[in-house]
Amino acid sequence: MKRTLTLAIIIVSTFTAYSQSLGYNDLGVLFSKDNNYGTARFEAMSGAFGALGGDISAFGINPAGSAVAVKSTFGITLGNRNTTYTANYYGNTTEIEDDFFNITQAGGILSFDSALNSDWNRFALTFNYRLKNDFENFFSASGNSEQALFNEHPDDITNQFNNGQEQRFNNSTYGESNLFEMGVSAVHQNKLYTGASIKFHNFSFSQVTRLRETNEDDNGNTLNALNVQDSYFEGSGVSFSAGFIYKVNQSFRFGLAYETPTWYNEVFEDSNLDVFDPNDSRYDDWVGYTEISATNQDTDVNSGEEFYSNIFRLRTPSKLTASAALVFGKQGLISADYTYKDYSSIKYRENDTYFLEINQIFDTDFKGTHSLNIGTEWRFDKMSVRGGYHFEENPYKDALDDDHISGFSLGLGYNFGNVKFDLSYTNSENNSPYHIYNSPNMNVNPIELTNDTSRISGTITFSL
Repeated sequence: MKRTLTLAIIIVSTFTAYSQSLGYNDLGVLFSKDNNYGTARFEAMSGAFGALGGDISAFGINPAGSAVAVKSTFGITLGNRNTTYTANYYGNTTEIEDDFFNITQAGGILSFDSALNSDWNRFALTFNYRLKNDFENFFSASGNSEQALFNEHPDDITNQFNNGQEQRFNNSTYGESNLFEMGVSAVHQNKLYTGASIKFHNFSFSQVTRLRETNEDDNGNTLNALNVQDSYFEGSGVSFSAGFIYKVNQSFRFGLAYETPTWYNEVFEDSNLDVFDPNDSRYDDWVGYTEISATNQDTDVNSGEEFYSNIFRLRTPSKLTASAALVFGKQGLISADYTYKDYSSIKYRENDTYFLEINQIFDTDFKGTHSLNIGTEWRFDKMSVRGGYHFEENPYKDALDDDHISGFSLGLGYNFGNVKFDLSYTNSENNSPYHIYNSPNMNVNPIELTNDTSRISGTITFSL
């Protein structure tokens, strides 16, 4: 006979092979990402501005580009990002849309002609705020792997609920990463542009995941388990950048820029994830706040949710960008940027065993990535038409071709004189597996997650 449904709320430390929240390796990659937010002109050309300059956002790729601007310029950008998540789990497909709207860029270039009798013709001071990445996302999945992790009630460990009936999972993330950069640039004999900048990075990220399991024993009794994992991270860091652009002639120019690693000297973490002793072989298995109810139990067990805090240091990768551009007078241009970024160089700057193990995983499982951005612009009187293509490799060594990010961009601009208005549309897509179980004893497929992301941006720019 089935008994009355009851509820037990516990912090379960016995389920040691379960990790649905992002691990420290995943977080290191997440905080290293830059989604190339910028002005609408910049985004419409897929950010291929390393050899062009002149645009406020070009400063973020190559700080030498600000000196290309003949006039002082100020601009602000509003953007809307829409992402469609398609999650496939054991034959069930779930599709959810998510939107994000914000100021994505605001800054300016102060351009000065040299008052001295010198080969240095012009100087520029630049300041700019921009969004690097927004973390406002939500997706869910459901299906049946026919396996059960939460297979016993705390008041009756002799009765096993090993027959998995359903798993339901959802993941909510919040926050953003952004930076404020400022620097100086100059041009020598209208051919060689040089520049340097300092960048102040900030991020806040929180994640709440919920996994519901419905499992049965051999007598038809049902156990319902809900596991909730909640974590929050916040940090600030600094990096430096330097570069040059050389104008070979009126039609061809090339550039090179280097950005140092970003050093985050204090990253704060608050979490209900119970991390085991680093010397324990189970150190990487996290558990969270769990509710369990069963139809064959009539006793309640209750305890509160516990959080712990942590502080650590993080170094994200440096970046090298080589660029070239063809300029066809005032009619149009074609430009390309190639970027190399070594994700295996990500390091947690701590000496305890736990983080040393994490750093070793970066060395063995991650790689340097190649990115390519191509953009073009064509002018018809006061109207400009733009387009672009971008490709970025996935940093995981075992990534499939579909896991790389690729997409296109389009845009329009109109020049009113001292005021310009630009619009852009960008689209990108990639696939990624999401593991909700981290156990060698459970042969469970990951969620196959497809992200289809589009952005619409509008920029108003004033020139003096």
